[in-house]
Amino acid sequence: MAQATGPSRSQPATLSDVARLAGVSVATASKALNGRSQVRAETRQRVVDAAERLSFRPNQLARGLLAGRTGTVGLLTSDLEGRFSIPILMGAEDAFGAGEVAVFLCDARGDAIREQHHVRALLGRRVDGLIVVGSRTDPRPSLGRELPVPVVYAYAPSDDPEDLSIVPDSVDAGRIAVTHLLACGRTRIAHITGDPGYLAARERSEGALAALADAGLTPVEEPRFGAWSEGWGRAATALLLDRHADVDAVLCGNDQIARGVMDVLRERGRRVPEDVSVMGFDDWNVLTSGSRPPLTSVDLNLEQVGRAAAHALFSAIGGGRRSGIEALPCRVVIRGSTAPLS
Repeated sequence: MAQATGPSRSQPATLSDVARLAGVSVATASKALNGRSQVRAETRQRVVDAAERLSFRPNQLARGLLAGRTGTVGLLTSDLEGRFSIPILMGAEDAFGAGEVAVFLCDARGDAIREQHHVRALLGRRVDGLIVVGSRTDPRPSLGRELPVPVVYAYAPSDDPEDLSIVPDSVDAGRIAVTHLLACGRTRIAHITGDPGYLAARERSEGALAALADAGLTPVEEPRFGAWSEGWGRAATALLLDRHADVDAVLCGNDQIARGVMDVLRERGRRVPEDVSVMGFDDWNVLTSGSRPPLTSVDLNLEQVGRAAAHALFSAIGGGRRSGIEALPCRVVIRGSTAPLS
């Protein structure tokens, strides 16, 4: 009988498991997770990575990395009421571990002066690090390289390549959306999306067009950019059907646009998904579950973005700093609005 090589799903990972996976002694693993200076940065990063792979309990990881520090972090957002900020903040707080790390949450409301005030206040409380959450995926100004604590940017990347930013992979999101439609046998695919001033709109379109090109196809027309609204979805679909009645799939830039698209298809006697498959982005449950039929959408995995940002901050606090933009995969959530051609 083969012997198990790691902890079972029912048993939490131990420090010994982490040490074994990282290829170090238990003593070295302990020192690495406790932020001791005797451990090289490369070794510390290897231990932290092993802890994350084994789902070593976040509160255990936090306790080790924050030993000898204040045990507090700052979460700074630009849009606390926003659709995208909340799940990122929830994921980050979940990773910090209940009761192990005190989290100070500040909302700058998109005001640069208010943001600087919050940064000074958080540093005055001697936080060990900061996570900065943007309201859109466009690059934002860096807080600077002179801060005394590590900073991780989530959703909106920093414009400084020396900073670390964790973002959803919008280009690949567009690619996997079209890949799903192609798997459903759709070949006459249109793309109706939102404001071209948003990087997410442009990147999703880029990924969608690349997937079509890889399949030897072109969209029925150039992507239609407009507003992030049901009204725009309705207007754009009316124009689309007037020119391309044979369209068999519409990829929409968000779930609101998709709702408008389905309204007009229904009014024109086109069945969803039998005649035309429809997809959205963002996987906003309020819209996807209430659609007729329920809407297939691309989930940006925002809670995972938040958790990854928290783990990256833990690593930076422990000396394992990284830089650049790290893009995390999104996923297609299939519902009734897409189906294979019958």
